[in-house]
Amino acid sequence: MDGQGARQRHRDRHGDVRHAVLRRAMRRFIPLLLAVLSPSPLAAQATATSSAPEKVAVTVYRDPNRSAQTAINMGWLNGFALVTETRRIAIPAGDATIRFEGVAGGIIPESAIVTGLPDGVAEKNRDALLLSPASLIDRSLGRRVHLKRTSATGEVREEEAVIRSSASGAVVLQTPEGVEALRCTGLPETLIYDKVPEGLSAKPTLSVMTRSDAAREATITLSYLAAGFDWQANYVATLSPYGDRMDLFAWVTLASTDETSFPAAETSTVAGKLERRSYARPKPRGEPLNLQCWPSGTTSDIDADERDMPPPPPPPPPPAPPPPVMARPEAITVTGSRMMAQQEELGDLKLYRIPEPVTVAARGQKQVALLEKPDVKVNRIHRQWIDPLRPQDSAIEGLISTRNRVDAGLGIALPAGKILFFSEENGRRMLIGEGHIDDKAVGEDVDITLNLGPALRMQAREVSSAKGMVEYELTVTNDAPHGARYEALFDRDDVRIVPVSTRLARRDGAMVWATEVPANGSRTFRYKVKRL
Repeated sequence: MDGQGARQRHRDRHGDVRHAVLRRAMRRFIPLLLAVLSPSPLAAQATATSSAPEKVAVTVYRDPNRSAQTAINMGWLNGFALVTETRRIAIPAGDATIRFEGVAGGIIPESAIVTGLPDGVAEKNRDALLLSPASLIDRSLGRRVHLKRTSATGEVREEEAVIRSSASGAVVLQTPEGVEALRCTGLPETLIYDKVPEGLSAKPTLSVMTRSDAAREATITLSYLAAGFDWQANYVATLSPYGDRMDLFAWVTLASTDETSFPAAETSTVAGKLERRSYARPKPRGEPLNLQCWPSGTTSDIDADERDMPPPPPPPPPPAPPPPVMARPEAITVTGSRMMAQQEELGDLKLYRIPEPVTVAARGQKQVALLEKPDVKVNRIHRQWIDPLRPQDSAIEGLISTRNRVDAGLGIALPAGKILFFSEENGRRMLIGEGHIDDKAVGEDVDITLNLGPALRMQAREVSSAKGMVEYELTVTNDAPHGARYEALFDRDDVRIVPVSTRLARRDGAMVWATEVPANGSRTFRYKVKRL
């Protein structure tokens, strides 16, 4: 016993030592454990939301690959906009996430610049999930919701259900009665959610992470590029009875397929071709809910007792159709003509600033007056490009020609766009043709192709041929009751042209025969040509 007591006392002394060591270790470890288990600053990060900008400016850049004669395609806008928003927001102390709601849906996140934050931006994110029936189900997977049913007699019953599948295909629910698919009973069924799941936004949102040493109010400027915009000029010209003058008016047509509207925006457009790289436009995900039910079983899958059961009641009648839409989303809104866009210089480009705030509407178009130039001097020209060796093989095109100079009634940069020509016929304004204008700087010639009718005809005949030199005679006749200007342009570098009856002018590298053909008259030109 004495030996056993000694061994017990020995073990007790060692146990006391071990307990003391463990107590000291726990005193050091527990604070560390609490520090690990306690919420970190990142986990407790605050969120501040700016629901809408106080002021916004939108500058629209034209699709650089769309030609002047191609109209805006609302199904595929390949221009872009520079959006600058001014927002007032309360910034919490410490690390925080700032959410900018209501940005353009086509925002290019990497282009976003945020100024006004105390310590700048640590991270930017485009919140891609938009609030929709499908995203609600996907974000509520495995959670309890309320299933509301309306029977054929109109009785409404509500019970809890758990969503067990995603929104792709059939939505599987688990209820106290078992497992079923949403809206496959033939009865109206609705899911009710207690709250919106985290990560869903009702509007396109840009989130940034920042840090502030103290809570404060700040005025933030957010600038970014956004896809899904475009613009063009639309001209309307009224020719004088003699065709030597025209009254010119032009609209700026803005187009947007973005889901965000920008009310009372300071709006500008930029003319000229801007070099830029292509990019993949991020699209927010907010798909509708497309439900599918399981296929009906065959009679061999049904028990004999179930075959004698009466059929289920018919589904309720469909809801009444919505009222007719009074205006299509792409309908054009026109502002008053007294508000005229103002031209400014932007390097090699031209900027047209609308002097009053306008609304750049979602999925819509807007027209604002661009310019008005009455009594512009013009010439109606019938022009023909001629191969001097085969002069009979070309067609005559009609042109309305002018000089973009002050003494001609213009003297202003003209952005590219389509143009409609009207004339007064017996007191009525009639459409006589359609053309287009490319970007034209001040001082340039402006030639607009227009079908002026078959009033002029050209006939060519070979007069003689000797020693490789061929002589041709061109005869131009005018069947109209008024005179017409005709131009023949010879553009070939491998021949030598020798005029016989009239001297030729030179324009843009081509030899030109220009003449006035009298009403119901003709003009003749002879030349010799030899291949070099």
